[in-house]
Amino acid sequence: MARHLTDLPIDLDRDAASPLTAQLANALREGMSERYLQPGERLPSSRALAAQLGVSRTVVTEAYQQLYAEGWLEGRHGSGTFVADHGPLPTVAPPPVRPCAPRLSRPEARRRGSVDLRPGAPWVFDIDRSAWRRAWRHAAEEPFDDDPDPRGLPRLRALLAEHLRRARGVRVGPENVLVTRGTGNGLDLVAATLLGPGTRVGVESPGYAKAHRVLGSRGAEVVPCPVDHDGILTDDLPRDLSVAYTTPAHQYPLGGRLPIPRRERLLAWARTNGAMVVEDDYDAEFRYDVAPLPALYGLDPGRVILLGTLSKTLSPDLGIGWLVAGPALVERVAEVRAQLTDRTSGPAQAATALLLERGDLDRHLRRMRREYARRRGLLVEYLGPRLTGDTAGLHVLLPLPAHAVAGVVDAAAEHGVLVVDTGHTSPGEPTVHGLVIGYGSADLSQLRRACEVLADVLDRHT
Repeated sequence: MARHLTDLPIDLDRDAASPLTAQLANALREGMSERYLQPGERLPSSRALAAQLGVSRTVVTEAYQQLYAEGWLEGRHGSGTFVADHGPLPTVAPPPVRPCAPRLSRPEARRRGSVDLRPGAPWVFDIDRSAWRRAWRHAAEEPFDDDPDPRGLPRLRALLAEHLRRARGVRVGPENVLVTRGTGNGLDLVAATLLGPGTRVGVESPGYAKAHRVLGSRGAEVVPCPVDHDGILTDDLPRDLSVAYTTPAHQYPLGGRLPIPRRERLLAWARTNGAMVVEDDYDAEFRYDVAPLPALYGLDPGRVILLGTLSKTLSPDLGIGWLVAGPALVERVAEVRAQLTDRTSGPAQAATALLLERGDLDRHLRRMRREYARRRGLLVEYLGPRLTGDTAGLHVLLPLPAHAVAGVVDAAAEHGVLVVDTGHTSPGEPTVHGLVIGYGSADLSQLRRACEVLADVLDRHT
């Protein structure tokens, strides 16, 4: 008797940045490559598998279509979908992997007493607990919605529009805002709406590795676009890109701020070639010793999609972000989102709305700006002129000779300081070598100890 697919360890994570379709295709692909699914074995119908996994039928259909295209599956007229037979699988030795600090979870690093300077995490321990509890009590009192708006709660969209006006100088209304679960979710919705097989999307290189994965999972060809110390290079951008993804307020991972002339050239390129620019504003609220540059979106709302998140401002646990675009495009994204049965938690939206309405979020943001400025100042005090990209955000770049990087990372880890190099923050071989130092999740005393360790390690290894 044929096995049911529920015998296989398939676990779809609705909170992950990767879309459910890509997760399911990966799980099935792994099952076939590992021979958990045998050649000739029949798979459930799309309707049956969707019911088993609790997802929409579209998720299963798109995963099956992808695997058909790759040759993993074959169809027999009137009989269903079967695992294709490719003969014995070749044995391929896995690539060597150097043990490194990023493998250690952040909670485990804290338990071990390590100072975690890996980028991507904010300080979440100074949230106003009374405001937090009040917001969630309010959310619990809200009525359940049996037909949630894929654009998000109208009240929250209006409040986010006002927040963006204050924090980023972006003049929009609620009709321009779609509430997401964060920038990864927003980017996936953009990709699902604008991209697909045969399209090309430009991504900064070095750049945000998750952006490569999210955009590529929707079938687009990801084209690396070089950057320098200021950000994406605009003069040689390919003309056939449908979308260009960029982090102009604080380039990840190098830390540059895209100058106004280059922003204008990027937008001129988009207008000339009929392309869209996706602006990832992931940590733009935090600036030091510099005046804020205007968001790209404000310079050309018709050609820019602005993505933002409260993950760095408040907490990744909240799962709230936003997508800002022209009203017509917001409606297109909302339609695609409804088809994908993707949504943002209603209670999380209600809680966020109260935090914004009462000014709790603004007070927290002002407090954390001062706190992060102190931490950034400490890094500059100890590591000084070595650092770049220190005018904004929650991480800096410490350039190093390529031959010294591995020794510095390992020596720092031996002394309880976890750092990563540029090779672990961006896909492919790094074109810029050094450490990407995040200072969001370490307090001042921890950061001082880490700086002393790094200064000593650098003296010995460079």
